[in-house]
Amino acid sequence: MEVTYTEPELEKLSGQLLDNFVEEKIWLFMGEMGVGKTTLIKSICSCLGVIDEMTSPTFSIVNEYVTEAHEELYHFDFYRMEDQNEAINIGIEDYFFSGHRCFIEWPEVITDFLPDKYLEISIKLVDVNTRHLTAAFNERNL
Repeated sequence: MEVTYTEPELEKLSGQLLDNFVEEKIWLFMGEMGVGKTTLIKSICSCLGVIDEMTSPTFSIVNEYVTEAHEELYHFDFYRMEDQNEAINIGIEDYFFSGHRCFIEWPEVITDFLPDKYLEISIKLVDVNTRHLTAAFNERNL
Protein backbone atom coordinates (compact mmCIF):
# COMPACT_ATOMS: atom_id res chain seq x y z
CA MET A 1 0.00 0.00 0.00
CA GLU A 2 1.34 3.44 -0.92
CA VAL A 3 -0.36 6.74 -0.25
CA THR A 4 0.46 10.42 0.04
CA TYR A 5 -1.52 12.19 2.76
CA THR A 6 -1.96 15.31 4.87
CA GLU A 7 -2.95 15.53 8.53
CA PRO A 8 -6.69 16.05 7.82
CA GLU A 9 -6.62 12.67 6.01
CA LEU A 10 -5.13 10.75 8.95
CA GLU A 11 -8.39 9.24 10.20
CA LYS A 12 -9.26 7.90 6.74
CA LEU A 13 -5.70 6.57 6.28
CA SER A 14 -5.78 4.91 9.70
CA GLY A 15 -9.00 3.14 8.80
CA GLN A 16 -7.52 1.96 5.50
CA LEU A 17 -4.45 0.56 7.24
CA LEU A 18 -6.60 -1.29 9.75
CA ASP A 19 -8.83 -2.66 6.98
CA ASN A 20 -5.90 -3.77 4.82
CA PHE A 21 -3.82 -5.26 7.62
CA VAL A 22 -6.47 -6.43 10.06
CA GLU A 23 -4.64 -9.66 10.96
CA GLU A 24 -1.20 -8.13 11.52
CA LYS A 25 -0.34 -7.62 15.18
CA ILE A 26 3.23 -6.26 14.96
CA TRP A 27 3.50 -2.89 13.19
CA LEU A 28 6.89 -1.22 12.72
CA PHE A 29 6.91 2.53 12.07
CA MET A 30 9.98 3.81 10.23
CA GLY A 31 10.87 7.41 9.48
CA GLU A 32 12.95 10.36 10.52
CA MET A 33 12.35 12.20 13.78
CA GLY A 34 9.34 14.49 13.48
CA VAL A 35 7.87 12.83 10.38
CA GLY A 36 4.64 11.90 12.18
CA LYS A 37 5.02 8.34 13.46
CA THR A 38 3.46 9.07 16.85
CA THR A 39 0.70 11.16 15.28
CA LEU A 40 -0.23 8.30 12.96
CA ILE A 41 -0.16 5.78 15.81
CA LYS A 42 -2.47 8.01 17.88
CA SER A 43 -4.88 8.19 14.95
CA ILE A 44 -4.82 4.40 14.50
CA CYS A 45 -5.40 3.93 18.23
CA SER A 46 -8.32 6.33 18.07
CA CYS A 47 -9.85 4.29 15.22
CA LEU A 48 -9.40 1.17 17.36
CA GLY A 49 -11.36 2.84 20.16
CA VAL A 50 -8.55 3.39 22.66
CA ILE A 51 -10.04 4.99 25.76
CA ASP A 52 -6.76 5.86 27.48
CA GLU A 53 -4.87 9.10 27.03
CA MET A 54 -2.33 8.50 24.28
CA THR A 55 1.16 9.93 24.70
CA SER A 56 4.54 9.21 23.22
CA PRO A 57 6.39 6.50 25.16
CA THR A 58 9.76 8.15 24.47
CA PHE A 59 10.80 8.06 28.13
CA SER A 60 8.78 5.08 29.35
CA ILE A 61 9.68 2.89 26.30
CA VAL A 62 6.21 1.31 26.26
CA ASN A 63 2.68 2.58 26.83
CA GLU A 64 -0.16 0.14 27.33
CA TYR A 65 -3.61 1.13 26.09
CA VAL A 66 -7.06 -0.42 26.36
CA THR A 67 -9.84 -0.10 23.78
CA GLU A 68 -13.57 0.24 24.36
CA ALA A 69 -13.79 -3.49 23.54
CA HIS A 70 -11.32 -4.19 26.40
CA GLU A 71 -8.52 -5.15 24.02
CA GLU A 72 -4.98 -4.29 25.03
CA LEU A 73 -2.39 -2.81 22.71
CA TYR A 74 1.16 -1.63 23.18
CA HIS A 75 2.99 1.41 21.81
CA PHE A 76 6.79 1.28 21.93
CA ASP A 77 9.39 3.96 21.29
CA PHE A 78 12.96 2.66 21.31
CA TYR A 79 14.62 5.94 20.31
CA ARG A 80 16.30 6.55 23.67
CA MET A 81 17.27 2.93 24.30
CA GLU A 82 21.02 2.72 24.77
CA ASP A 83 21.40 -1.06 24.89
CA GLN A 84 19.27 -3.78 23.32
CA ASN A 85 19.31 -5.60 26.66
CA GLU A 86 16.88 -2.96 27.91
CA ALA A 87 14.33 -4.57 25.58
CA ILE A 88 14.86 -7.91 27.30
CA ASN A 89 14.52 -6.22 30.70
CA ILE A 90 11.04 -4.88 29.83
CA GLY A 91 9.96 -8.32 28.58
CA ILE A 92 9.79 -7.43 24.90
CA GLU A 93 9.19 -11.01 23.76
CA ASP A 94 6.21 -11.33 26.11
CA TYR A 95 4.66 -8.26 24.49
CA PHE A 96 5.39 -9.46 20.95
CA PHE A 97 3.93 -12.91 21.53
CA SER A 98 0.95 -11.73 23.62
CA GLY A 99 -1.36 -11.76 20.60
CA HIS A 100 -2.09 -8.05 21.14
CA ARG A 101 -1.24 -5.28 18.70
CA CYS A 102 2.22 -3.79 19.09
CA PHE A 103 3.05 -0.46 17.44
CA ILE A 104 6.81 0.10 17.41
CA GLU A 105 8.68 3.34 16.73
CA TRP A 106 12.44 3.11 16.05
CA PRO A 107 12.41 -0.70 15.56
CA GLU A 108 15.89 -0.55 14.00
CA VAL A 109 17.24 -0.24 17.56
CA ILE A 110 15.98 -3.73 18.46
CA THR A 111 16.38 -5.67 15.21
CA ASP A 112 17.70 -8.74 17.05
CA PHE A 113 14.40 -9.12 18.89
CA LEU A 114 11.86 -8.42 16.15
CA PRO A 115 9.44 -11.23 15.33
CA ASP A 116 9.72 -13.01 12.00
CA LYS A 117 6.47 -11.52 10.65
CA TYR A 118 5.46 -7.87 10.82
CA LEU A 119 3.93 -4.94 8.99
CA GLU A 120 6.47 -2.27 8.07
CA ILE A 121 5.19 1.26 7.66
CA SER A 122 7.62 3.79 6.25
CA ILE A 123 6.79 7.50 6.39
CA LYS A 124 8.69 10.12 4.41
CA LEU A 125 8.36 13.88 4.44
CA VAL A 126 7.14 15.31 1.12
CA ASP A 127 6.72 18.88 2.35
CA VAL A 128 5.75 20.61 5.58
CA ASN A 129 2.12 19.43 5.29
CA THR A 130 2.43 16.22 3.27
CA ARG A 131 3.78 12.74 3.97
CA HIS A 132 4.27 9.65 1.81
CA LEU A 133 3.51 6.29 3.41
CA THR A 134 4.44 2.82 2.27
CA ALA A 135 3.03 -0.17 4.13
CA ALA A 136 3.99 -3.76 3.40
CA PHE A 137 3.90 -7.09 5.19
CA ASN A 138 7.35 -8.56 5.76
CA GLU A 139 8.49 -11.98 6.73
CA ARG A 140 12.10 -12.66 7.56
CA ASN A 141 13.70 -15.70 6.01
CA LEU A 142 13.86 -18.47 8.55
